[in-house]
Amino acid sequence: MARDFLRYGMVGGLGFIGAVHRAANRFDFKTELVAGCFSRSEEKNKEAADTFNVERVYSDYKEMARKEAELEDGIDFVSVVTPNVAHYEICKEFLLNGINVVCEKPLCFTIEQAKELKKIAEEKDLMFGVTYTYMGYPMVKLAKQMVEEGKIGKIINVNAEYPQEWLIDALNGDSSTTAKLSGWRSDPAVAGAANCIGDIGTHIENVVAYVTGLKIKRVAAAVDYFGQDLDLNANILVEYDNGARGVYWCSQVSMGHYNDLVFRIFGTNGSIEWHQENPEYLKVCLRNKPMEYYYRGTGNIYGNALANQRVPSGHVEGFHVAFANIYRAYGKALLKKMNGEELTKEDMDFPTVDDGLEGVKFITACVESGKKDSEWVTL
Repeated sequence: MARDFLRYGMVGGLGFIGAVHRAANRFDFKTELVAGCFSRSEEKNKEAADTFNVERVYSDYKEMARKEAELEDGIDFVSVVTPNVAHYEICKEFLLNGINVVCEKPLCFTIEQAKELKKIAEEKDLMFGVTYTYMGYPMVKLAKQMVEEGKIGKIINVNAEYPQEWLIDALNGDSSTTAKLSGWRSDPAVAGAANCIGDIGTHIENVVAYVTGLKIKRVAAAVDYFGQDLDLNANILVEYDNGARGVYWCSQVSMGHYNDLVFRIFGTNGSIEWHQENPEYLKVCLRNKPMEYYYRGTGNIYGNALANQRVPSGHVEGFHVAFANIYRAYGKALLKKMNGEELTKEDMDFPTVDDGLEGVKFITACVESGKKDSEWVTL
């Protein structure tokens, strides 16, 4: 009999984003959390298991991977929701035990680690998702489809930004807010080579690559540390494989901006613009035509954007729904694969280990360029 449900486990996940992962999985009826290693603290681990009604709780992720792989009703995939430093080892352990993986971004610290994870997943024929949230928004999917249909012509320029203000206190000698709001992101030993570029700059890289289909050839980055161990602001020139250029700006010290991801894509026949803080709209400007605003939930939405909207117009969707769309796509693809069905390009409309690898390449190149006084660095 064909499977129509999935069991999953979670490693980490007691912070804000862990709750988002669990909520996203609950949106659709086919996924159940049945196992976890939620914390290195025995007390917190047990409390979490009780709270989430999970019977199989493990004190060590290696034990979890080994034992779940041996169970007849073991997990079908694991969600890795830990600080960056642990991603590589945890993902590798579950892959080696034959368990499919969904991992938070950035995928890992180095390009070599990312390539190894990709290689293991391919050799063991496992599905590997990376939760780049903004690929899940319906209007981002509409933008991608319009670009693929050639509506704006050949892409000639990209402008994208992602400013936040949440680390502004770090510039004024006040670390209390930083510590309260995931202070580990500012620690190189835990976060890796980058803070701002790794945390939100990779979202720019990913969503632009998804919508445009372009690959970055090289970058020239001006990276600002403001006396901190890791970056708080970066201005990045980008050159793509088709010869077009772009400008990315990411910042966590920009007052007046909360989570303000924006992309503007310019082509020979028009442009497309999307704002994450107002995600229901897509601005489209085509040559010799009046400016248009496409609104999610209305009759002019089509394709994958239509398939990924969940409520009628006027009922605002957002971050949790985008996350749920990623898990739904991943889950549907995994079920088809487990049932021996052939996967299509449309089935794979979620961020994969390849997207994770590109993100690590982007971080590495930007940090290197910043250290070389903004010299061009090839990815």
